[in-house]
Parts: sequence; C-alpha cells; structure tokens
Amino acid sequence: MSQARLRALFFDVGGTLIHPWPSVGAIYAAVANRHGLMVTPELMDNAFRESWAALKRPGLTVSRRDWWRELVFRALGQESEACFEELFEQFAHAESWRIYPDVDETLGAARARGWHVGAITNWDERLRPLLDELGLAPQFDSLTVSCEIGAEKPDAAIFQAALEAAGVSAREALHVGDSYDEDVRGAEAVGMRAVLVRRKGGNVSGCACARDLRECVG
Repeated sequence: MSQARLRALFFDVGGTLIHPWPSVGAIYAAVANRHGLMVTPELMDNAFRESWAALKRPGLTVSRRDWWRELVFRALGQESEACFEELFEQFAHAESWRIYPDVDETLGAARARGWHVGAITNWDERLRPLLDELGLAPQFDSLTVSCEIGAEKPDAAIFQAALEAAGVSAREALHVGDSYDEDVRGAEAVGMRAVLVRRKGGNVSGCACARDLRECVG
C-alpha cells in the first residue's frame, strides 16, 4: 500500500529547531559564579547531563517548574533558590538560544507546499513566549506543548493531540526530532512517519535519518 499524501509536518523544538547558546554548561556556570559558586562550563555540562539522566522518567518532568528546580539543585550540588530562579528565567528568553541555520528555509518550504506546520514538544510554560521572542511563532500553524496537554513524548496522547489540531490522520503526518525514543518511536507508535535528526552524521538502523532539516522537504 502506498503512503498517504503528506499534509502535515511536525517538529520537535529543543535540539531540532533551536539549541542553548553558548551552551547549557556556559550558562549554568555564569549564573552560578554570580552567586559565589566557582564552577566551570565543562563541569556544569557534565553535571547537567548526569542530572538529566538521573531524573528524567515517565510522566511529566520537563513540563514542570518543580522538576527543573530539582535538576538545578542536583547539578549545582546544593539548593540555591536564587540560582534556580535566575536560570529558569534566563532560559525563558531568546538570548540563551540560537536557531539552527536550516530552520527558516525548511519551515518556509513546508508552508509553501501548503502543509500544516506544527511543533510537538516536551516543554513548560516558557515555550510560547520564547518562540515569540525568537520570531518563530508565526511560522507554526499549531504548537502542541506537553505542559498544556498533560503528557510528554513518547506518550501517544501528545501526538494524537497534535494530529487533532492539524485535522489530519497519522498516515498524513511526518514528525521530525532529535530523540529516537521520544520522537521516532513515539510518532511511529501512533502511525505517523518519523525522521531522526542527526546533525553530526551517522544513521540509526531501521530509522529514517537526516543531517539537515531541508532534507525533510526536499
């Protein structure tokens, strides 16, 4: 059976469309140093990754402010509410993020084809204002955000909510993201097509991969 005509293209946000700048570790270190905690960006990068791996679990995590507080305290090695508040606010704004260079052209090409362009993302209440600041919000027809849906990828509920917002069937939709478990397996589980973003190259067996987002609309 041939594939249905594509009518909707969805994207993950963090790691797919935008990335922290200059890095998570650099931002954490700069804030921590302002509060008297002398740490390096490299140390904070490693602490953030370790804390993320230790605390990420099924259910609502990155959608909740309290989860981010727990992660920050663990990464810093101490409970500093002042550091947490500053970090939470800093990552809410465009200055701490950069848009990948292939994004504007890709979103424009998708819209020119008449496709519904949406985002499906695990994020908290900071996402919509952030996308406004970055100038990306007008390029989306729908934003399906985990904190609003009450489910995080790979939960089927968040993908189904996105399909309902777009008014398309799963067979008519493609989801693009940088996480195999959350983006690819989650989308395919509800019948959507999926592409894994691998900006540094390399393929994953049994999975469609792209190094550049423009390959998804080529």
